[in-house]
Amino acid sequence: MSFSLSVKSTIHFVGVLSFVRFSSSLLGLFTTYGTITPQSPQVEIGKNFTATCVLYETAESTADDIFWTCNGKVPEELYTKINDSAVSVTIKITPDTCKWLICNKQPRYVNQTPAIHGIMLTKGYPPEKPNNLSCMAVQSGQKISPILNCSWEPGTRDELLKTNYTLHTSWTGFNSSQKSIGYINMETFPSYCELKIWVEVANSLGKVQSETLTVGDANYLVKTNPPLNVHIYSENNFPRSLLVKWRRPIEKHFFRLKYNIRFCAVGSEDWSEVPPNDTESDVDSFRLQHLKPYTEYVVQVRCMHSIGLGYWSDWSANATWWTPEDKPSSQPDLWRVVIPSQGKSERRVQVMCKDPVESNGRIRNYSIKIQDGGRKTVLVNRSETESRKIIPLYQFVLPDDGEALIELDACNSRGMSPRASLTIPKFTHEPPSVKSLSWFTKEGRLWVEWVPHRGKARDVTEYILEWVSVSDGALDWQRERASRTGLANGNLEKFKRYSISVYPMYSGKTGKPWTEPAFLDQKAPMVGPVVNVSRCGKNDAELRWMEIPLDKQQGFITNYTIFYTMGKQEQSITVSADTYSYTLKHLTSGSKYVVRVMASTVAGDTFGPEYTFNTLEYAPGEIEGIVVLVCLAFLFLVVSLVVTCILKMERIKKKIWPPVPDPSNSTIANWSPDFPSKADPVSKENALGDVSVVEVDVFDGRSLCEEDKAGLPLKKDKYLSEEHSSGIGGSSCMSSPRQSVSDSDEGGDSGQTTASTVQYSSVVASSGYKGQTPQPCSSQAQTPSFARSESTQPLLESEEQPEGQEGSGQPHLRHPRNAYFRRLPGGSSDDDDNNSGDPGDLNQLEMEDQGLTLLQFSPLEEGSQQTTPTEEGQTPDGQLDPIPSYLPQLRGYRPQ
Repeated sequence: MSFSLSVKSTIHFVGVLSFVRFSSSLLGLFTTYGTITPQSPQVEIGKNFTATCVLYETAESTADDIFWTCNGKVPEELYTKINDSAVSVTIKITPDTCKWLICNKQPRYVNQTPAIHGIMLTKGYPPEKPNNLSCMAVQSGQKISPILNCSWEPGTRDELLKTNYTLHTSWTGFNSSQKSIGYINMETFPSYCELKIWVEVANSLGKVQSETLTVGDANYLVKTNPPLNVHIYSENNFPRSLLVKWRRPIEKHFFRLKYNIRFCAVGSEDWSEVPPNDTESDVDSFRLQHLKPYTEYVVQVRCMHSIGLGYWSDWSANATWWTPEDKPSSQPDLWRVVIPSQGKSERRVQVMCKDPVESNGRIRNYSIKIQDGGRKTVLVNRSETESRKIIPLYQFVLPDDGEALIELDACNSRGMSPRASLTIPKFTHEPPSVKSLSWFTKEGRLWVEWVPHRGKARDVTEYILEWVSVSDGALDWQRERASRTGLANGNLEKFKRYSISVYPMYSGKTGKPWTEPAFLDQKAPMVGPVVNVSRCGKNDAELRWMEIPLDKQQGFITNYTIFYTMGKQEQSITVSADTYSYTLKHLTSGSKYVVRVMASTVAGDTFGPEYTFNTLEYAPGEIEGIVVLVCLAFLFLVVSLVVTCILKMERIKKKIWPPVPDPSNSTIANWSPDFPSKADPVSKENALGDVSVVEVDVFDGRSLCEEDKAGLPLKKDKYLSEEHSSGIGGSSCMSSPRQSVSDSDEGGDSGQTTASTVQYSSVVASSGYKGQTPQPCSSQAQTPSFARSESTQPLLESEEQPEGQEGSGQPHLRHPRNAYFRRLPGGSSDDDDNNSGDPGDLNQLEMEDQGLTLLQFSPLEEGSQQTTPTEEGQTPDGQLDPIPSYLPQLRGYRPQ
């Protein structure tokens, strides 16, 4: 508890002590402990300044406690102790000296302010003396104005202080002055009186006065108005002079005047002045002499006090007039233009001229004399409004082997000029040209230099410098007297192409020219080349562009740059200035390209418009080549097929059209070699004699002969190996080809293939029958033997049995007859033709056919047992069915 009270008492004591110190500092702020003299002075830059700080008794300090600050503490060696309460300081004033100088004392407390007093230093310079004081009084109406205007030159440095300028005169008046000018209104101008004038300048650092301007007569300070009503007059008898008259601007009782006159030709800036001694007297007219005849002149006049003191008046307004005409004093400038004729041995000459330099009047006409083998005189009149600088005079034709002398006289109203002459030599005898020619530009002018021809330089009297505008053909020329450099003085235009030519003149005879193109100045072409594609291929394209018109080139073309772009890939090619076509190579086929051409001069570049083209998918002739190759290949294929067909004709015919044998030559009658048939004595070669129809009585108890029995086992094996082909007609042309073994060893054709062989079958009911005559045989019943023929004869329609007719009850449909195997009674083919329409014969044939149906045809099967015809031919009711000629085929013919 006691500890807490002790801490609180300590904190309270410290707070009271801090408050006392803060109060003391506040009292110090509002208490003055001393002062500084002088107070806020204006100090001069470059000089020393001394200030003294004096302490009051209330400061409770001594001089030893004082220190000075000025942008920092001032060094103590600059202090001077005056007594115990005063200390001075001396500092040098510079433009960088501080603005505030403060006197301080050492503080007794921590928070006590050390400053005692401070002063502000105003820096500056004292005024400088004005120089060149001058004053002028101007004319106002017919009198002199009472206001005197003066001017002077003030000091060059800035005073940095407020400075007053005051203009004073020996005559009282209102004064108004600025830094360099001022005026005094004297109410009445003191003519013929002495006048003193000066300027006074003062500021806080001092005062200064100019030199006094003393004038014995105030009229010497007067500037009058310019002379009035200036006029010019000409006199016909004096073509080289003009009379100038004027009126004085002020009355003579003020003072006398003297005059100054100047003149020049209209358009010229070179003024000529009349000598001052010729116009010192107070006159009102003057005659100008030694002027050029028929020339317009401009004249101006001014005046001032005749004593020569004071000021010249302003120049009067321009007065212009023409001098009278005089006869020409120089010859006309004669020249020609020679134009060769196309395909002819002649030249067309255009004669032209300029007016004489000293025409001394308006040229009214020209007289031309031409000697080209004859002599002719031509008079050319000029109109009043003719203002051309170059006058075309006459045009004539001159042969290449001819020479002409042209003489020209110019006439005005006062007489004729000296004669000018020009000789045009023969085309083959023209004197030589200069050796070389060059040009350059300097300060916007065109300069031409040339080198004379060796050995002929002494004979040259002058050179003709000619320039022709290429764009419009404007021509001009000038003469250079035995010089090697010429400045083209014509009105040449920038960015325009000119043809510069130099002609050496040999005593009036023109030599050969040397011509070079030139530009006064160059810049980028006005337009770019217009490009187009003249030929486009698969991987190349030929570009063409026209030359930029000469009036739009604006400089010499240095090169062309071709830019071509496909997609975002751009490439460029630079070609020479004389190239106007280029072939782009290694392009991508079937692609789109954008091309443009840039023309360049030494001063810039200009792009032409863009052109878009597409390369070809195929090169020219490539499609035609492909078509030709395809056609040739197709033709080769066709020819090969045709040749193959020709070479394989027989095999192809056998493949497509199998050979069909003649039924009349069929070997069906000779199927069985063991049972040869008897020859029909009445058969003929063209009849079906080889085919026989065997009629067998099945109920005949006679059996096959023993010799037939012996052949059955052998044939049985042969039949079983061929899968038991069906009977007659059992195979068709549509069945699959199979190998067939002939029943007879001598009846088959070994050269025929199985694909072209159609097999036939025959049934021999009994071995006892051979041919058509039955033979006695064994009494035992024999199974009918099945024989096969390898005839290539296709089956006939009547042999093919549709499946739908198997169960038909119509015997004639179930067992169709084959007409080829039929032999009419009588056996002769001739008889067949003759008796084909006999109904009796047809009935007999049908009866025979019915007898044949009693035979049953079946192939032998392995392991099968032979049956007698009686067993097979019986029906359940004991009746005999008609025996078919061959077994009916189910589902077509069995494969062979």
